[in-house]
Amino acid sequence: MKLYITDAFSSTPFGGNQAGVVLLGENEPFPSEETMIRTAAELRYSETAFVKQKSCRDFETRYFTPYSEVELCGHATIATFTVLKNEGIVKEGNEYVNHTLAGELKVRIGKDILMEMAKPEMINKELDTDALYRIMGAAPHKTLTPKTVSTGLPDIILPVQTLEELEAMAPDMDQLSRISEQYGVVGVHAFAFADDNATAHVRNFAPLYGIPEESATGTANGALAHYLHSEGIVGRGEKCIFIQGEKMGRPSSIAVEITDKGEIYVGGTAYIFAKGELYI
Repeated sequence: MKLYITDAFSSTPFGGNQAGVVLLGENEPFPSEETMIRTAAELRYSETAFVKQKSCRDFETRYFTPYSEVELCGHATIATFTVLKNEGIVKEGNEYVNHTLAGELKVRIGKDILMEMAKPEMINKELDTDALYRIMGAAPHKTLTPKTVSTGLPDIILPVQTLEELEAMAPDMDQLSRISEQYGVVGVHAFAFADDNATAHVRNFAPLYGIPEESATGTANGALAHYLHSEGIVGRGEKCIFIQGEKMGRPSSIAVEITDKGEIYVGGTAYIFAKGELYI
């Protein structure tokens, strides 16, 4: 098996969000679930993707944190298809199908990788907003309210009034883990608007899955785009740019497109930092 270390949602080293990518051979089966979890734990990145080609246009990808398998991971998908493009397995200008636990999702190969998210879903689960903002260490937004949204993985989308408040946020990680488990979400994706060219600046926290903070999150930014669309802030056919990872010193730029049909595509590229062989 070939192993790649990547910086996803970045075109330069030391930016974006690191992900491991394990490329299986044509007739090579997936390792056991325990082996894949232990491999992800050994690499110590938030997610590691294991990918296998099923046919000329079909791939199966499984995603693992150091603790468990997850249905989908946006930044690891960007990393995976950047690796496949670099190896000449996928070609620019073509569209492929990525078979995941979240469904069969289209991936478009261009200068950047554009990946389809799972069907957007607003999860109507009542949230204790006072407790949520207290745990996150922020004040409630004056006009917007937190909501649970999924484009493959459920996250609480948390509006914050100013960029300064977003940067100062210091969540109670133990309580955030408990409330994430209570609501059945991966974590909290907080955002604030700023007077610049970005749609919003964001921070993502998922301590329940061993990720205190993440520097680039594809699925959560897809969910944020759907949230903003539901609030009438962005329309169909528009492109969003979300800036993440600044607080961590790993700035990332995540592009999200909402099609005329309401489909969500998350786009970007990855920098391949290292390549080697995995002996397991």
